[in-house]
Amino acid sequence: MSAESNLWYFEDVDLFKVLCPSKTPTMEDKHTPGVYKKDEFIYFKDQSSENIYMVSNGRVKIGTYGPDGKEIVKAILTKGELFGEMALAGEDTRQDFAQAMDNDTRVCAMTIEDLQNLMVDNKELSFKILKIVGFRLRKMERKIESLVFKDARTRIVDFLREMAEEKGQKVGFEMMIKNHLTHKDIASLTGTSRQTVTTVMNELRDSNLITFDRRRILIRDLEKLA
Repeated sequence: MSAESNLWYFEDVDLFKVLCPSKTPTMEDKHTPGVYKKDEFIYFKDQSSENIYMVSNGRVKIGTYGPDGKEIVKAILTKGELFGEMALAGEDTRQDFAQAMDNDTRVCAMTIEDLQNLMVDNKELSFKILKIVGFRLRKMERKIESLVFKDARTRIVDFLREMAEEKGQKVGFEMMIKNHLTHKDIASLTGTSRQTVTTVMNELRDSNLITFDRRRILIRDLEKLA
């Protein structure tokens, strides 16, 4: 598993504890975890950027809308992943929306001011937060390049490789990814269609490069996946 797969943990800094203040006795009364139903919005585009968030349970979709009103999905996040972090980089209003994808989606929120105060006295925390922001920016740059220069099949294969590198678990010579995404979700994240995703996934399975079901994707040999 890559060093970037556990994004919320770095050396002796556990961001899950830091950014879920209900678990910290001194901050329990000040911060209450938000609980959202499926499709409920956590924040909207153009809303004031006041908080940084961490997923405590369920899934959160980050997206925006194109000029034609079509939804563009930027990311689908699960437990332990951060969002809204661009507020730390000077974002005044949200450039995207955040929406719960499951019932009982739980989100921990901390104000930017509170987090900045913690970062002043904690160099490890500051470094970790900056590392995450930089990682997200690089990931977005790669996605834009992929949409511009690569065909649909390559984008889907690259997405599978990226998921394996970030969230995969070694099982012998194979890599297992706990699958929380539908083919429609993958299509949204890769700028393709659900039918194209299904076709490519089936082709990869027929070539014995992957196997998959609703709960997991198993990559036989990451080096051969192409």
